[in-house]
Amino acid sequence: MAIVTVPEKSVAVNPLKQSQALGASLAFLGLKGMIPLFHGSQGCTAFAKVVLVRHFREAIPLATTAMTEVTTILGGEENVEQALLTLVEKAKPEIIGLCTTGLTETRGDDIERFLKDIRDRHRELDHIPVIFAPTPDFKGALQDGFATAVESIVKEIPQAGGIRSEQVTILAGSAFTPGDLQEIKEIVTAFGLDPIFVPDLGASLDGHLEDNYSAVTGSGTSVKQLRQVGCSAFTIALGESMRGAAKILDERFNIPYEVFGELTGLEPVDEFLQALSILSSNPVPEKYRRQRRQLQDAMLDTHFYFGAKRVSLALEPDLLWATVRFLQSMGTQIHAAVTTTRSPLLEKLPIKSVTIGDLEDFEELAVGSDLVIGNSNLAAIAKRLSIPLYRLGLPIYDRLGNGLFTKVGYRGTMELLFGIGNLFLEAEEERVKHFFND
Repeated sequence: MAIVTVPEKSVAVNPLKQSQALGASLAFLGLKGMIPLFHGSQGCTAFAKVVLVRHFREAIPLATTAMTEVTTILGGEENVEQALLTLVEKAKPEIIGLCTTGLTETRGDDIERFLKDIRDRHRELDHIPVIFAPTPDFKGALQDGFATAVESIVKEIPQAGGIRSEQVTILAGSAFTPGDLQEIKEIVTAFGLDPIFVPDLGASLDGHLEDNYSAVTGSGTSVKQLRQVGCSAFTIALGESMRGAAKILDERFNIPYEVFGELTGLEPVDEFLQALSILSSNPVPEKYRRQRRQLQDAMLDTHFYFGAKRVSLALEPDLLWATVRFLQSMGTQIHAAVTTTRSPLLEKLPIKSVTIGDLEDFEELAVGSDLVIGNSNLAAIAKRLSIPLYRLGLPIYDRLGNGLFTKVGYRGTMELLFGIGNLFLEAEEERVKHFFND
């Protein structure tokens, strides 16, 4: 059981966390024909767009209600109305995701009333679902905003009836990359199941070229698929932060669910495949039995380099949980752990303590580590401390291929295993070289 510590500081000196609005927009980008709309100033939207473009190196559709000093004082209903009408006319989206920001949340705009009044005045909006996610960026973090958006999606989209025995809903949390979701989709379909991902970043942000330019997302979970979610026989929630959305589906449609906190490592993947086998009444395909043996061999090859190494991590709670569990299964010691927001997982972490803080806290705690793990904002810290950095999370702007990076399943675990193991190997070679040179 970990002791959760929150430093008593007036400000975040070197912020680790990303905003809730950024997390919600990321979730919305997993829907087809979507354009996320930020209700706030232009700067809020521009910042989120820059972060996502630098990380994925893709065109990211984002819109703003462009609040000014005057509209902030007088109220933002007219801005929301004009933004929605403009988007419907010019971008022709199939669905719109509306996120609030710190500016409009502080003012207290009643967005649900805004939307009701706007729809009453404009019947041409009747065919466009508008999903509202309250995401103040003065509290919470990316993971919270992502979870709020997914909960709003499954709560507000009308559903069709009738259970389909082969259909499962997969609620994918913010800890999973588009490459992760593609791997999970391949695994689930191999058991004869028909998955609907909410959201499906594996289809929309996997780095593919569309035939024609579109102002909205060209791929992802469609509105038609969302309306079939109520027909699923089972819900698989990936990440503790997706538990709330799974509960909503259970309450609305009496759909049973199971939460998988991580899909990285030998034992978690074994449990996931066993659950799929039971759910589908089909045996585990032979190719995954072979991949399991490959992973076992990889673990034997690399465990010499992982054993007793001290690792410090700065990650969102769901990703922190999965990474800590994986590292400990390989014999590493968790030297320090810093995260962004509260989660039921934090106290369950099998380490001494975890800090909800910023990168200044992390730099102090990470001294003496053999490796640090986090996003690209840790690069300067790693350089000052002369410690290798393994990049994980968001944003990663100094490496390519972030959209297709995979860390789940047997193959993804091997990719993570070799990536971290090679850093340990390089560090070991450097120490040997310095020893003989001295």
